[in-house]
Amino acid sequence: MDFTQELAGRRVVVTGACGVVGRWIVDTFARAGARLCLTDADAAGLEALAAATPLGEGGFARAVDLTDAAAIEALAAEIGARWGAAEVLVNNAGVYPSGFLLDIDAAEWDRIMDVNLRAPFVLTRALARQMVGQGVKGSIINISSGASRKMRRSVVPYCVSKTALDRLTKGFAIELAEYGIRVNALEPGFAPGSTASPLTAAHVEATVAAIPLGRGSSPEDVGNALVYLASSASAYMTGGTMTVDGGNSIGSLAVHQDKKSAL
Repeated sequence: MDFTQELAGRRVVVTGACGVVGRWIVDTFARAGARLCLTDADAAGLEALAAATPLGEGGFARAVDLTDAAAIEALAAEIGARWGAAEVLVNNAGVYPSGFLLDIDAAEWDRIMDVNLRAPFVLTRALARQMVGQGVKGSIINISSGASRKMRRSVVPYCVSKTALDRLTKGFAIELAEYGIRVNALEPGFAPGSTASPLTAAHVEATVAAIPLGRGSSPEDVGNALVYLASSASAYMTGGTMTVDGGNSIGSLAVHQDKKSAL
């Protein structure tokens, strides 16, 4: 069965809409005919994205600074006023700065935690309240990372934020289950190209070379998993994590000996 058809007309909120994975998420729901609320800190980029994307009846875009809890609450209030309640929330926005712990200052630590962890908490709390009030049995999807289980030197704060997001996912899942609201995490594969957190060509080449399935993530990889989590195909799944990363988080293809192949 094609569960994509279930998403037609669904009221869907996507944060970090202008990022690489964000655009894949937006395209997936737009093609399915969902009604979209798109948000991103990049006002100009968001305006261009909204102009090029069918947002559906009552769809809209709003630039929001996710380090500002009051701005997130204002977005939630607008969603409630326009829609009553969302049916799907995708907490996708995230930052991935590089720096050793001895070099990162407290302000940068706070920014990472604000965007990657506090924002999903504040927005999920607000939209879940609306779902409960409207009797909506929604689906909340937190975009996480294999970094939640695999520590990586020079991006420790990011790893910490994703480990905490995993626990937050499970916490919301167990507390919202009685209302029929499901909360899950999706871990996409390696998707370079972010302007907010740029990576060097050497970093990209080395990472892709070590991925067991030999390539980075694609829009289809993310889209297929997203449809599953947003639809009734995953009706009995909550508090879980879908890892769609080509095996990147389980280990590396790197062989530290002269003989490089088993055969």
